Amino acid sequence: MGIFSDKDIVEGMMTGYLGISDYSERGLTPNGYDLRIAEISIRGDENKYTEGTVTIPPRTMFYVSTIERVRMPADACAQLWLRTTWIRKGIMGAFGKIDAGFEGTLTLGAYNATDDPVELPIGERFCQMVFEGLNSCSVKDYAERSGNYQGQTGITLEPVKK
Repeated sequence: MGIFSDKDIVEGMMTGYLGISDYSERGLTPNGYDLRIAEISIRGDENKYTEGTVTIPPRTMFYVSTIERVRMPADACAQLWLRTTWIRKGIMGAFGKIDAGFEGTLTLGAYNATDDPVELPIGERFCQMVFEGLNSCSVKDYAERSGNYQGQTGITLEPVKK
């Protein structure tokens, strides 16, 4: 099927084929959807920040949880790409794919690679999700294979108990 267009994404949500909770029209792009920051955790800081603007210290790893809860169909996955807005400020992210059959919020790891603090507003768009159709349905989806983070909510660094 290839990469989903904005039209494919909206139709997929309307028919129930895929799910994006707390959907925002502003997040829709021509070939994806921008996920927003719900929560930030900074490595070495016990707090989880859920409001305001969070300052990420220089040379520091941090985690972001998404506002949106995603539900993937059995015949699609999604790439995650850090928005260039953040790349230009010195943020680096290492993201995987969202597997077919995954359901939950996303926990994303990132790093402030600069010598300067970077401010991240809660609610701001952080990364783009680009849906890709599989040639066929998976034999076993994410929940059936590992499902380590199936149903997660908020920043989740350890597998969800089954």
